Amino acid sequence: MTPAGAAAWPSNGTGLLEPAISYALAAVRAVTPEFLSRPTPCRGWDLRMLLRHANESLAALHEGIDAGCVGLDPTVDDGDLAMDPVRAFRDRACRLLAAWTGPGHEHQVIDIAGCSLAASVMAGAGALEIAVHGWDVSRACGHRQPIPYALATDLLAMAPLLVPDAGRYPLFAAPVIVAPAAGPSDRLAAFLGRTPQA
Repeated sequence: MTPAGAAAWPSNGTGLLEPAISYALAAVRAVTPEFLSRPTPCRGWDLRMLLRHANESLAALHEGIDAGCVGLDPTVDDGDLAMDPVRAFRDRACRLLAAWTGPGHEHQVIDIAGCSLAASVMAGAGALEIAVHGWDVSRACGHRQPIPYALATDLLAMAPLLVPDAGRYPLFAAPVIVAPAAGPSDRLAAFLGRTPQA
């Protein structure tokens, strides 16, 4: 992140992780074993692959908050993921929430491969990742539950700092055009290369 981007970081970034986790946990309640092979808005990924990725992200975020550093290959229990990726997601999300809401993490600095990152920035990035993948899960299950308005608005404000135009490919597709009247959930999904109308 550039110094300018760091100066523009929203002051409420630390408050976004909890509502993002709550939204994603509500979305995964709809997942049943037969849904795991369904396609998701993430091109080329089915729901099982998406949940595996989301579980890896939760493990990395928890490692950062709990240990103060994130390794390049966070430990993820393959047995849990293979047997019940939804239960693994719930367990990891709850552990992350407990670690984040525990004392002493508000001003923590996280080491990621030798680079220092404020815990509030990592929490904001984690909130974006978790909420948008919750949106993906909801779409894959046919529920189309939007990201809550206030959460989506805050995430949309910080998304350009986390996903700048330069270097977004291959992690993110190009932004998608949405109607001017689209709500913040659809605009956030579109900014990250999803097609809300699909």
